[in-house]
Amino acid sequence: MRTPIIAGNWKMNKTIAEAHELVTAMQNDLAQIANRGVEIVLCPPFVSIPEVFSLLKGTPIRTGAQNLFWEPKGAFTGEVSGPMLHGLCDYVIVGHSERRQYFGETDEGVNRKIKAAFSQELFPIVCVGESLAQYEAGQTASFVGGQVRAAFQGLSDADARRTVVAYEPIWAIGTGRASSGPEANAVIGESIRGVLAGLYGKETADAIRVQYGGSVNPKNIAEFLEQPEIDGALVGGASLVASDFIAICRAAAIKT
Repeated sequence: MRTPIIAGNWKMNKTIAEAHELVTAMQNDLAQIANRGVEIVLCPPFVSIPEVFSLLKGTPIRTGAQNLFWEPKGAFTGEVSGPMLHGLCDYVIVGHSERRQYFGETDEGVNRKIKAAFSQELFPIVCVGESLAQYEAGQTASFVGGQVRAAFQGLSDADARRTVVAYEPIWAIGTGRASSGPEANAVIGESIRGVLAGLYGKETADAIRVQYGGSVNPKNIAEFLEQPEIDGALVGGASLVASDFIAICRAAAIKT
């Protein structure tokens, strides 16, 4: 049975002081939930990672980054490398649709970042998902499947098993228009886990955790968690509200 994983993507929100306040408001409740078999990850902006890591040290709650660059060092102004994150994070989000849309990230670059993450003992949360135009044109399966194949290109079976995939339909991110549980479950089963089975075999595909993301909130989380192919959620806006994020994590604990 796959361990549910709930990750909070704070995006470009919260100063260091605000991050301290938010974590302090949540950590006792989240620690109790994590001890019930739910993996919980907080992904603040880079500047707040040391503060969040320090607050969470000694608890079962994990820290994650929102991005990394594939080179370990060099003349790459504004970038942050895996070695810089090593020891401060357990997870790193890779290939979020906002990175692809606003910063020109490609499938090839996402693959390089995944490999860079593993080189520093970081576990990648790899985001895939289709646009509204692709969704309405019936291209979801082919597009998402292609993203999965590109992301896992050259990854060993062992690294594939340690990768988390987040299915985030772009048309549902921050719009308040979430996919339905059955619909997301079908995409994950066919276009993600099905493709992974073709690459690594069914046993490995069944071991890889897949989250849903896109307008997740306390009211709709149960619908997603009750789906057999969905192992948790990558949470955006609701992760910035202590009571909402706690409620989402608590719903995952009910599933275990």
